Amino acid sequence: MSQSSKHRKDHLRPRGLEAFQHYYVGIESLAELATTDDRVCVLNILGNESRSVTPTSHVYSGGNIVCGTQPGRSGSALKTEIGDIPVYNTVVEAMEAGHRFNVAVVYVPPSGVKDAVIEAIRVNPKLTKVVILTEKVPLKDARVVRQYGQQQGVDIFGANCLGIADAHHRVRVGGALGGSSPEESLVPGSVAIYSNSGNFTTTIAVYLLTEGWGTTVSFSSGKDVYIHFGAAEFTNAFHNDRRSRAAVMYIEPGGYYERELNFHKPVVACIVGRWKDRLSKACGHAGAIAGSGDNAAAKERWFMEKLGVDAIFTEDNPVCSAKGAVVTNIAHIPAAMTAVMSQSGFIPDFEPRGNLSLKCWFSDDTGIEPPPHLNIQPVEAVSPYKEQIEVVNRQVGVILPRQSMKDASGASMMDPQTQVSRLQGVSVLDAATRSYEDNLVLSLIREYPNANGTALANVALNAYVNLHGSPMLDAAAAARNAGNSPNTSLCSAVSILGPGMVATSREAARTLIDLFRETGLSGPGDENFDIADVLEQASSKEQTEKLTGEAPDALAEAMLTGIKARGAKSVFIRLLRSLAKHSGRHATADAVLAAVCCHLAWRPLVLKRLSFTTAVNMPWHMRVFSTMVGASVRKERQTTDSFGGVENQELISGWNFTETAYLALLAQRPNEDDLFAFSILMGLTVTNGPGTISAQGAKGAVSADGPEVPGRVQINKAYAGFLTHTGYAHGGNGFEAMRFLIERFGKLDVKDPGDPEHGLDLVAIAADYAKAFKEYKVSAKSAGNLSYDKIPCVNHPIFKGKDVNYDPREVYVHELFRSRGTYNLFHEFYHELVKALAAFGVSRNVYCVNVDAVIAVILLKMLWKPFVAGEIDDSFLEYGAFTTFVYGRVAGDAAEIEDHLNRGRNMDTRTAASKCHFVN
Repeated sequence: MSQSSKHRKDHLRPRGLEAFQHYYVGIESLAELATTDDRVCVLNILGNESRSVTPTSHVYSGGNIVCGTQPGRSGSALKTEIGDIPVYNTVVEAMEAGHRFNVAVVYVPPSGVKDAVIEAIRVNPKLTKVVILTEKVPLKDARVVRQYGQQQGVDIFGANCLGIADAHHRVRVGGALGGSSPEESLVPGSVAIYSNSGNFTTTIAVYLLTEGWGTTVSFSSGKDVYIHFGAAEFTNAFHNDRRSRAAVMYIEPGGYYERELNFHKPVVACIVGRWKDRLSKACGHAGAIAGSGDNAAAKERWFMEKLGVDAIFTEDNPVCSAKGAVVTNIAHIPAAMTAVMSQSGFIPDFEPRGNLSLKCWFSDDTGIEPPPHLNIQPVEAVSPYKEQIEVVNRQVGVILPRQSMKDASGASMMDPQTQVSRLQGVSVLDAATRSYEDNLVLSLIREYPNANGTALANVALNAYVNLHGSPMLDAAAAARNAGNSPNTSLCSAVSILGPGMVATSREAARTLIDLFRETGLSGPGDENFDIADVLEQASSKEQTEKLTGEAPDALAEAMLTGIKARGAKSVFIRLLRSLAKHSGRHATADAVLAAVCCHLAWRPLVLKRLSFTTAVNMPWHMRVFSTMVGASVRKERQTTDSFGGVENQELISGWNFTETAYLALLAQRPNEDDLFAFSILMGLTVTNGPGTISAQGAKGAVSADGPEVPGRVQINKAYAGFLTHTGYAHGGNGFEAMRFLIERFGKLDVKDPGDPEHGLDLVAIAADYAKAFKEYKVSAKSAGNLSYDKIPCVNHPIFKGKDVNYDPREVYVHELFRSRGTYNLFHEFYHELVKALAAFGVSRNVYCVNVDAVIAVILLKMLWKPFVAGEIDDSFLEYGAFTTFVYGRVAGDAAEIEDHLNRGRNMDTRTAASKCHFVN
């Protein structure tokens, strides 16, 4: 035996040997685990974990830490409220400096634990306890540490534990038991705690307070595979501790540490982890995975036998005995303890403190108005969290974490199985049944507006659609006259709508949000909301000038008249009216636009579903939407007072924006059926997910400007990115199907494709074409021509392989029209055609009619009468198909722009050089 070992064992006899004849245990009573005489050296004291918890332990324990070690940091110190703790390179150096200690607390990384523990024991003959907090110490190293501790007469605790705390002694050794304010949870009492979980050790102590039970020792055993001071050692010390009348044992699956225990005092055992039976590898603590017969269910049985109970203790079935109870829910521990102790005549240590009701610091009902029993009100947080929460609660809007958004989106997605895309969580099939203006608003605020919000949106969108005399209209006309495609013409107009043209409206939006930020306004349409205080704030010269002008603004007056005519209500509009009256000035059109946008954005803004950045950008987006529609109408159809032959005020006061878009495209107001069909057309095209070329164009433009500084991103340039990434193949391809149908029916004297009594034999027409196409296909292949013309809008790479194939999107729309009694000759022909192609051997099965056909047949039905009358030609059909696609898709790309602006990183859409290759 070494001299150091002999000296150590002479001073601390293994008094627990009667219980442990086969190995050394120096601790006889829990009262000896953490004492006021203990002096501590912390290894790796300046590491991240130690640095955050050691100062608290030192202060709570009255200065029990004499020194620490950190290789390479000799001469440093860890500061605490009651003085600095000196730091040395090694334990030897600390001892040479005159420091004496009997406890080593180990925060060393796993690979260094063995050497650190052996060195500390070897050089310090007075060392009696080692507490290892390190997680996942290699099993082979743990065995060596165990053997060496046994040889030298040192008790080892851990690993992977949070240390030991004694509430009576007011001492904490290692770890963070009791958190940053241990005196609040470690209240002296009569219950000892043994826990495989470090954090739950403190939680159990807090829970016990609610029934009036305090603690003696709180012991975190750790739950690495090897537990050095385990359940048996704890139980022996518990029995010998006069202060401890009962114990709580929190037990996880894995290991047989508890199987042979015998108790002489009451115990409440909390057995957890039944769910881990379904796992094949460790989840959580390294030792918390069961082998054979040591899972949670087995341990429940062990403890029920030991404690003389036949069921688990619950609130509804409080089964217990004088020996104890078994629970599986940590929240049941306090009641179980009271029930068990009452059987032996024991009463709690003091009056109950607090309760286990949910005490949340934050509350957000997300606007769903839960029933009273679920409507939990937040309580006031403790400092410093209280002050931090107050700052957060004053924040308006959400702040999203930034990440690379190259091929990602928080706004849209496509289901690869059904090919049905979603925008802001709404299926395009559902979007197809909503109005164009509703989908535009959805794209920005992530939810549909109510009827009042839609009315306000229609006012704002229609107010700016007339571009007469504007450079945007001139640019679009010049581009169109130069022979450019529709998307290029619109891009010319949108490119001019730069930040300078919307600066006033965006500033007005900021001002209005700031004015209402702390008013508690929840419903922006609330007619009873008192705006007196807001009006007083807004009456300052600076605020007034941002929202009003000295001279009357004709467009603002037209918008306010339109809002009144529609019966729309808005707190923000009411403030503008009151401010104008109070100041003797006049509301500006920019301010009215900002007020409408704030109204639409307010609910998702206060519910933190929408960012402040997006709310401020909304006037810019609304102007772009109006410009896109306005610039698609030729100059001669726009005058100072009218758009497409309709008075401006009539549009603002009575038309919805879907009708206006139809007017822009087809030069007339739609009837109910045409309006419904047009809405479906644009709803189906709102998005196809973030991977589409058009979406990538918009996202790339945002990425290039640098979304990490949102104010630099040019919204109009992002739309230009979208528009330049549409084209005849992506956006204009619907015309191919229209031309195909015109070739089939152009000479058949079809008066009205919506009339089911058309007198045509669609089956025969489809059969004739199928036979002719088969001959053409055979001839082309025989000649080696594999790039022969295909039939547009039939078949699909996903929906194929069955005897009869369907595109679920097309099926949905087809059934929707049928349910309304709406007939479309061209749509029905497509269904006959795919059957004929299979019947005559062109295809092995019945192809699906894909969703692109739906877009073509709806638009061709609308344009058929003016086309056969010679009022429009092929070029107009192509223009109409392309422009309709752009109208619809702008909603999806508006969502992508704001999503990337709020989530993306600078230049995150670029492709790494390693993924690019040169083609010779």
